[in-house]
Amino acid sequence: MTTTMTITAADVNKLRQMTGAGMMDCKKALTEAGGDFEKAVDELRKKGQKVAANRGDRDAKEGVVIAKTTKDNKRGLLIVVNCETDFVAKNEEFTKFVNTIADIAIEKNPTSADELKSLSYSNGLSIADKIIEQVGKIGEKIDLSKYETIEANRVIAYNHPGNRLATIVGFNKDNPKEEIIKDVAMQVAAMAPVALDKGDVDPGTLQREIEISKEQARQEGKPEEMLEKIAMGKLNKFYKESTLLNQEFIKDNKKTVSQYLNEADKGLTVTGFKRIALS
Repeated sequence: MTTTMTITAADVNKLRQMTGAGMMDCKKALTEAGGDFEKAVDELRKKGQKVAANRGDRDAKEGVVIAKTTKDNKRGLLIVVNCETDFVAKNEEFTKFVNTIADIAIEKNPTSADELKSLSYSNGLSIADKIIEQVGKIGEKIDLSKYETIEANRVIAYNHPGNRLATIVGFNKDNPKEEIIKDVAMQVAAMAPVALDKGDVDPGTLQREIEISKEQARQEGKPEEMLEKIAMGKLNKFYKESTLLNQEFIKDNKKTVSQYLNEADKGLTVTGFKRIALS
């Protein structure tokens, strides 16, 4: 004789609390799983996987960018979890979800985004599993697309209002003044340098800048034998605009960032930075 499992409102609510899924989805999952909560969670995850597969070609350009540092301020990280719509990105629960992932990354110190996704989130689910679950719940493509870290004597994290832009910056001293290093973190956010110093610029980027400058000069009718010299002159402008230590300091354009740091705290400099912004 076959007995039908009675699914109570309390059961449905319990599964909702476990997974965050909708009431009807939880009731259906529990019914299909015969009241087995573990199987019901699997059913909900399966739904998420199906939705994820259906939305694999959708752009996920919205999302949340979060920067955090360890309690000792020796390590910092940036993560991006993308979604499809601004509505989801601004949802308090979604932001909390991204912050939880960042907290796990701070605690466990994974070496890559893939390793981060493999870490435990809660209730036996990995972060990757939880993302799939969120896809099923929200109905949008969701992806942990970027994970960056730096280590230094002192690291500061800056989160720009709106959670679309964040930076982490490392310094060579243990206890520089907070105001000084925050100024530099905001400089990175505002001015988007491509490298720390002249010697750190990617060779491919340099070559591209040189070729662009040559072609511009050529179009202006400059003699061919002068193109290299003109390009190198423009390259110096590129360094000033695009490398952090050589940029004009945003609060005093008579100084470079390097000069500002050294004058504010002799010997203080930046050892590295990361910047992520949603387009």
